[in-house]
Amino acid sequence: MPTATVNATRMELTRLKGRLKTAIRGHKLLKDKRDELMKQFLEIIQENRALRRRVEEGLMQAHGSFTVAAALMSPEVLEQALLYPKQSVEVEMTFRNIMSVNVPVYHFQTKGHQGGEIYPYGFATTSCEVDGAVEALSSVFQDMLKLAQVEKASQLLAAEIEKTRRRVNALEYVMIPRMEESIRYISMKLEENERNNIIRLMKVKDMLLAQAMEEKRQQDQAALQASP
Repeated sequence: MPTATVNATRMELTRLKGRLKTAIRGHKLLKDKRDELMKQFLEIIQENRALRRRVEEGLMQAHGSFTVAAALMSPEVLEQALLYPKQSVEVEMTFRNIMSVNVPVYHFQTKGHQGGEIYPYGFATTSCEVDGAVEALSSVFQDMLKLAQVEKASQLLAAEIEKTRRRVNALEYVMIPRMEESIRYISMKLEENERNNIIRLMKVKDMLLAQAMEEKRQQDQAALQASP
């Protein structure tokens, strides 16, 4: 029995069959989308793990070099050496479409006064450990930006997967069974009405036949009475 009131008419049956066909097609498309999103998500997760490992290693190396440099140099000299950077970084963001999900793509470029020079200090007053720390940070920066991009993409894809999963479940376990139940109910009602109509027609036919036989009998009796 359908949960909502349904008009047991052929027009309603045709409409529900059309909706059911559309729902089944949409369910298949959403399942394909969910599966492809899961595939893309797993690939991004693997890339995320590799990037995070490289970033953590680079940051640990830079932190270790800075720790040694801080032990060898006075805080004032270290701060003065790193106070004015030689390069500036510009970041631009575009978007890439993955299964109707717009994920950000970060592009960066460095600008400096002396080409590729990354050391903002003179080498005479600083420790070589500072050079290693600055170089490590410069090397890991691109991976850090890529990691931010990948993690944002994984968050957006996870949200889209969850939304698509809810839609698939709603179609599979709620809407499609409800429409199938309504179609069965209307079909049974129409068949029952058709059987009732046939029974009524048969009764009317029997009544007409009995009436015709009665009239024929009366006519025969009248003819017998009228004969000499």
